[in-house]
Amino acid sequence: MVLVVGATGLVGMEVCEGLARRGEKVRALVRRTSSKERIAALQKSGVELCFGDLKDPDSITTACRGVNAVISTASSTLSRQAGDSIESVDADGQLSLVNAAKNCKVERFLFVSFRRSPALSFPLGDAKQAVEKAITTLNFTIIQASWFMEVWLSPALGFDYANATARIYGPGTAPISWVSFRDVAEMCAVALRHPKAERTTIEFGGPETISPLEVVARFERIGGRPFTLEYVPEQALLSQFQEATDSMQKSFAALMLGYLHGDAINMATAIDTFALKLRNVEDYAHSVMARAATT
Repeated sequence: MVLVVGATGLVGMEVCEGLARRGEKVRALVRRTSSKERIAALQKSGVELCFGDLKDPDSITTACRGVNAVISTASSTLSRQAGDSIESVDADGQLSLVNAAKNCKVERFLFVSFRRSPALSFPLGDAKQAVEKAITTLNFTIIQASWFMEVWLSPALGFDYANATARIYGPGTAPISWVSFRDVAEMCAVALRHPKAERTTIEFGGPETISPLEVVARFERIGGRPFTLEYVPEQALLSQFQEATDSMQKSFAALMLGYLHGDAINMATAIDTFALKLRNVEDYAHSVMARAATT
């Protein structure tokens, strides 16, 4: 039995479905206040539900009983409910999960983290680092994902492909290993039982590294019209980072600075080792532009 924490989230839903397709028995830690549609989709996939919350240590212990592996994709960054914060979910909640797994003799622990510069300390990065350190006494796998194309190349963060406008952080020339959250979920499912994924950290990006301006050029070619660009200077991001009044604001400013400086990963070895077929930016562009054309 595999426990998935963050099961109704962006990556977690895909992880549950991918494991179920592989014949794994899956238990999902879900909140009673989570999306009814997502809970129903998990049930339809044959996933066992366990109601609880990372902020409730007793419910985490209950969820961990009888499982041989934990996969945690949970975070407060994209979906928040009352009481959720980086401190309560990404730090304290995740560390409570690690402790519960250890107390319940769960040896295998997969943790979805992200790429970050050691030169920049910020609440979300510090929380992820603490969890990464805490699981090293287990048979762990840490997946440090690069920038999600479905998030950073979306209207929510100023990349409005339907209206041919894009917000660019900094000059837009630093290459990034844009990755699909679906491929991160697939990597979790593959890594769970793969011996080469045991006791290791996997730096995980897409199959190519291209700059934000190159991304725009591809969208322009596919959509057949030029984009209007809005540049956010590095100094503005630094000011936002330094003047942030809460941990979420400070963390998002840090993530934007990370985007500005780029994140290039050579995925050749990982693709070969784990037999991966990864989506690239062009795949994503064709997909979202086709949907935009029909709405």
